[in-house]
Amino acid sequence: MYRKILVALENGPADETMLPQIAQLAARLGSELLLLHVADGWAARSFDQLKLAESEEIKNDREYLEKTAAGLRAEKLTVTIRLAMGNPPTEILKIAEAEHCNLIAMTSHGHRFFGDLFHGSTITEVRHRTHIPIFLVRAEKM
Repeated sequence: MYRKILVALENGPADETMLPQIAQLAARLGSELLLLHVADGWAARSFDQLKLAESEEIKNDREYLEKTAAGLRAEKLTVTIRLAMGNPPTEILKIAEAEHCNLIAMTSHGHRFFGDLFHGSTITEVRHRTHIPIFLVRAEKM
């Protein structure tokens, strides 16, 4: 059913809400997990165009992905990681398609209309532009 699950991580507390649930689902279904974080700061968005060195943000994001993957592998799960740079919805959609993912797992912060206007909504853009099912977990209040 869900052979490969893309897990969109924020590198923040919201991930702690989703990871146990998605790990349990992957274990039950024998799914492979693709942990994805999209660095979207100025250095990340300009990385290729300006041929920049990795910023501390990018280095921290890579370390976070590696540490998270190691924890899931310790639970006997098959995990790969991917650090992308740029616009989160665009990168999530592009990578989910390219990697033939059957499910996209994301967290929601429960923003309402005005919150989405100010913060944007990665989920809204992803859900409107994909045919891949989305596993959505509401982040606990942090």
